[in-house]
Amino acid sequence: MSRADVREAVELLARGELSAREAEELLARSPVLDIGFARLDTGRRGRQGFPEAVLAEGKSPDQVVAIVAALLERGHETILVTRVGPEVRAAVRAAVGEIEEDAEARLMWVARDSPTPAGTVTVVSAGTSDGPVVREVAACARLFGTHVRVQEDVGVAGLHRLALALEDLHGADCVVVIAGQDAALASVVGGLVAAPVIAVPTSTGYGVAAGGVPALLSMLTSCAAGVAVVNIDDGFGAATIAARIARAAAGAA
Repeated sequence: MSRADVREAVELLARGELSAREAEELLARSPVLDIGFARLDTGRRGRQGFPEAVLAEGKSPDQVVAIVAALLERGHETILVTRVGPEVRAAVRAAVGEIEEDAEARLMWVARDSPTPAGTVTVVSAGTSDGPVVREVAACARLFGTHVRVQEDVGVAGLHRLALALEDLHGADCVVVIAGQDAALASVVGGLVAAPVIAVPTSTGYGVAAGGVPALLSMLTSCAAGVAVVNIDDGFGAATIAARIARAAAGAA
């Protein structure tokens, strides 16, 4: 169970609003919420500091609605749904009035028990076409308790544009570089900053860009030290890692 659940049980017990037996049963409650077609991890925030995310891709609108409803009823953790298409978004919005969304990032969320922001993540992208992944990284990193700065469209085809982003890059505890095509921006940024760099290859580009595979390989073979790489278009994964690094650098739990 989450820290918020434990805190609530202790406070109720102290006020006499919960018996010792009831408190014991509550604290012994399994962190796995079984709803038949899915087994939800409701204790991830308590273990790792970040909530479980619901991947909407590959699930029906009814399944996503059922998962969100179960999580809302069960706990205090932030609920985050990724890779949300129009049909799922409409269904969840109709069922859950309090949910927030970012259609471009394909995200929906209910922010609950959010950590106080600590540490800074700077997100930098090579081109405007990388925007959906930029928004996914920025939104998730904020939900995970960091300050976020965004610098877009500073790719190597006009490298002088990167000068506009240098202040934010040097002030970051972690930098996320998002780029498709040749993905050279990751190496450039990796050679300029002291902070760890998380590189996100995107599926943008014509023909032999091959859905982001060359960008992935380019980032994996970067000549810059301190660059780590996540999967193609994996904004959520990059945000999770970047937030942990930034919060740790700021001394946050």
